[in-house]
Amino acid sequence: VQLQASGGGLVQAGGSLSLSCTASGTGRFFTINHMEWYRQAPGNLREFVASINSGGATNYGDSAKGRFAISKDNDKGAVVLHMNSLKSEDTAVYLCEGNIWTPTAGSRDYWGRGTQVTVSS
Repeated sequence: VQLQASGGGLVQAGGSLSLSCTASGTGRFFTINHMEWYRQAPGNLREFVASINSGGATNYGDSAKGRFAISKDNDKGAVVLHMNSLKSEDTAVYLCEGNIWTPTAGSRDYWGRGTQVTVSS
């Protein structure tokens, strides 16, 4: 199983961006138990951004509340982070982590490579 984060880029302050985290290599039958987005800016600790579980319950870090929304597409094995009203302090590498069940490996944690988000002021 691999997770691929995508959708990063350069956006002006106040703009929007959507990041996707897609699972591959899962086979036909799998379950995303939960998936999280984190971010890390240079010189900073990794910061929790948002999470969603298999039941659709969501949780957000303080910096994301009211501006970001996380959703999932089980058919595509993807979780999307919609980011609105972006600020320069949102600039970071965004990483996804997921706990995914497959018949062969059971439930395991997987990390995707990050995608860079740069917000210009």
